[in-house]
Amino acid sequence: MTFLDALKGVVGADNVLHQGDLSAWEVDWRQRARGKALAVVRPANTDQVAQVVALCAQNRVSLVPQGGNTGMVVGSTPDDSGSQIVLSLTRMQRIREIDRANLTVTVEAGCVLSALQEACAAQGLLFPLSLASEGSCTIGGNLATNAGGTQVLRYGNARELCLGLEVVSAQGDVWNGLSGLRKDNTGYDLRHLFIGSEGTLGVITAATMKLYPMPAATLTALALVPNLQAAVQLLGLAQGRLSAGLSGFEVMGQFALGLVRKHFAQIEIPFGNVASEAQPLSPSTSDASSASSASSASSASDASNTSFCVLLELDDHSSEEHARGLLEQLLQEAMAESIVRDAIVAQSLAQSRQLWQIRESIPLAQAREGLNIKHDISIPISRIPAFVEETNAAIATEFPGARMVTYGHLGDGNLHYNVQAPANTDAEAFLRDQEAPMNALVYAAVDRYHGSISAEHGIGSLKRDTLVKHKSAQALQWMHAIKMALDPLQLMNPGRVLKPFTPPPGP
Repeated sequence: MTFLDALKGVVGADNVLHQGDLSAWEVDWRQRARGKALAVVRPANTDQVAQVVALCAQNRVSLVPQGGNTGMVVGSTPDDSGSQIVLSLTRMQRIREIDRANLTVTVEAGCVLSALQEACAAQGLLFPLSLASEGSCTIGGNLATNAGGTQVLRYGNARELCLGLEVVSAQGDVWNGLSGLRKDNTGYDLRHLFIGSEGTLGVITAATMKLYPMPAATLTALALVPNLQAAVQLLGLAQGRLSAGLSGFEVMGQFALGLVRKHFAQIEIPFGNVASEAQPLSPSTSDASSASSASSASSASDASNTSFCVLLELDDHSSEEHARGLLEQLLQEAMAESIVRDAIVAQSLAQSRQLWQIRESIPLAQAREGLNIKHDISIPISRIPAFVEETNAAIATEFPGARMVTYGHLGDGNLHYNVQAPANTDAEAFLRDQEAPMNALVYAAVDRYHGSISAEHGIGSLKRDTLVKHKSAQALQWMHAIKMALDPLQLMNPGRVLKPFTPPPGP
């Protein structure tokens, strides 16, 4: 019996794909890499995953776990050797249990994030992890990369939301750690080895996640601030006035907003006449822009390209009226102190979605503008304004004409500090020729400001070699030791996160 026949015997012939167009599994989301798989294997349950992994171990075949294939760092795409299998977990979509009293949900790895959000909401409960790709990314992938998103400020990363895991080891053994306990000091907390390990230590097949009571009201506001320092000041003021109710705090630079206006003309952006290199922002006539204003006294008409828009979200367990009063009072105080130039508060769920659509459309608009150099970095919040000012100046000197697309989760210190090629130039050539020196400049600045070269996207293969330059030798030594202990044959997503090592000889 061949290896592929053995796989078919486990998951069924229809779920071992090795002919025809497999690009949905072989091409990464950013279109930066295309691999060639021996087969795409789609197990239906944990037992089948364990059997598939055991067969791979017996036959020395490496595997690449994959969820929704929405990763940003080429972490779930097979290499081009044609010898690896893609282990697609998308058939494992079951929500096993929602425990209302324990405020937990146990869910399989292939469940799409938005489907989990909706199932919990139907029970009057909140699962707060929220990403732009939530309509296609999966819980297993979210945990494997320790996904962040827009509500980390209030609820934490995927790691903070996870209470327990079910994992298949590199040898095909199953560890059931789905306890749902918030206190369990019985030795090493093994779940934290697998969260953020990007499939290099084992395959996450299910998880028990925290839930929260659904807020009585969720309100969204958009504020125009003169610069990043003002955005940081507004964050401090919001944390003081709104406390734990502040669930989101996103920042968007004017060029990023200009790209949205240029490529998605149907999306109306408030605060007209704000300058942008991409395209001047025209006055908005959307429902959202006609929502209640914190003040009509200020105007954004003279805002320069240094200004930013801040998207705030407030979760309140009292009432919408109470929440609106808190948010409007905050914005009025910020305007009185010249921290905010203008602001609006959405008056309906539809208006709130319009404001969020602006933020969520930035990556898509940037993709339409052309290939670009992405930096998913984190910096201590207090030092972000100085970092951006210093690094922008260095990039302007070293890469004349480069256009900065700066936006992200300011509330937790995570910036998407991206660089678009100069206008009217070959974006592909810019990416090919300038990515390495650009990354060196940006990551050196990140080190000086005591930040991280990857805030929420992970390492994958794209940043693997860079990691060695920015992680301590001791940390790398321990990471290699963990990899050797759990996956000595290096069959689990090899070449991701860590450079390959020579495996021991087989029996």
